[in-house]
Amino acid sequence: MEISPATQVVSFLGAMFILVGYVGHQLHWLDPRKPFYNLVNLFGAGILAYVALRPLQVGFAILEVVWMAVSLLALYRSLRPRQP
Repeated sequence: MEISPATQVVSFLGAMFILVGYVGHQLHWLDPRKPFYNLVNLFGAGILAYVALRPLQVGFAILEVVWMAVSLLALYRSLRPRQP
């Protein structure tokens, strides 16, 4: 299976988004309860899910779709007003 250079670049960008979140969290630069952290995870997982679905790579696709769903839920929670 030949992977185009454009797909390689897109998947690299998706991986970089996720790695920015991961490294930022591990080094305490990013707070996982803040929207930015969840956005970089959501964008990265979304890009990689798209790549995993064309052509279908089942394990990779499941991982990225679940990662997207969890990131979306966390983003929603981080944007909700805090209740006293």
